[in-house]
Amino acid sequence: MTTKIITISNQKGGVGKTTTAVNLAHALTLKNKQALLIDLDPQGQCATKLGMDSQMGTYYFLTTQPGSPSEITFIRQWVRETGRDFLQLIPGNSMTSAAQMMLGVQDQPISYIKGLLKTFTKDRFDYIIFDTSPSVGGLQERAIWAADLVIVPTATEFASLDSLAKTITTIQTLRDKKNWQGGLLGILPTFFDSTNESRDSLQDLQETFNDKVLSPIHRATVLRECWSEAKTIFEYAPETRAAEEYKSLAALVLKY
Repeated sequence: MTTKIITISNQKGGVGKTTTAVNLAHALTLKNKQALLIDLDPQGQCATKLGMDSQMGTYYFLTTQPGSPSEITFIRQWVRETGRDFLQLIPGNSMTSAAQMMLGVQDQPISYIKGLLKTFTKDRFDYIIFDTSPSVGGLQERAIWAADLVIVPTATEFASLDSLAKTITTIQTLRDKKNWQGGLLGILPTFFDSTNESRDSLQDLQETFNDKVLSPIHRATVLRECWSEAKTIFEYAPETRAAEEYKSLAALVLKY
């Protein structure tokens, strides 16, 4: 199986990108798929939510050109075991911001991150998943361009719809002007509940984006609680609706 690259992206923070990235990655491994999670967010929350230390792995991944065997070995040394079968992580921290600045100063091409992934795509990984920061341009654009599939989480509230539109515009621009060959898997409504605002927001999404709107992830206390325990939803509350919703998302990814 060819390694599939999945990028979780939205220009707005607080919409569930990291929650989606971590739970999707774990869900795929529960189907015996090898997954590598790469944290491009300077907050380094992927490691934290998996009970691990934030580290400079992403910084070195982004700034070390894999041109020699020693450089490739150095980069691979930053791949960390998570204590979960088939799930590995390249952790990030605040130095990821410095790496992004360096890429901008060096004027690296839109294909830069895709080129770096050659270090791993010949390995045994079935999926490589990027968690991204809410920044515009830079790492987010390069991570989208590297992806085979993009998932855009968006909170079901009116304040999130504007940033969603900007993210979709970025994706369309990369396709039309940069020859991006990937595709939008879908828009993932998050924090869905019974309020009028949430229901109306979901309806607006469905009227605008039609079948590109995925089944929503409901607002759930357990999704907040499991992070304080440094567990995924499948470890903390595997019988809940939230766990089933992320299993369904993984099942959709597995079809591609």
